[in-house]
Amino acid sequence: METVKFKEEINTLKKFFEVYCNEKHMDQENITKTFFYKNEEIKLHLNMCPECLAKINYSFDRLLECPHDIKPRCRTCPTPCYEKKQWKEAAKVMRYSGMKLGLLSLNKKIRNIFKRN
Repeated sequence: METVKFKEEINTLKKFFEVYCNEKHMDQENITKTFFYKNEEIKLHLNMCPECLAKINYSFDRLLECPHDIKPRCRTCPTPCYEKKQWKEAAKVMRYSGMKLGLLSLNKKIRNIFKRN
């Protein structure tokens, strides 16, 4: 996977997990996570609780070890690498945050329609 794609993937995970954690948990901490991917250092600032941090770290580890050059969606991957329990936890976060982010996007579009008129 190209470095640009890897950065997109980790930022997507960050966005989804932070939305979930900010809505569900109270004890968030600011943490800087450093990745080394294809001889490049990537820093990512996270704001989440220890429980969500453990979950996202597992997802980051799976992403770093992905054997595919062109990364498929995890749910359609021919060689899944998530353990069943972690898969269910990540899916729960993605479902919840996906709905929130989708509704926020829709809300912004509706507001823009009314602002123009």
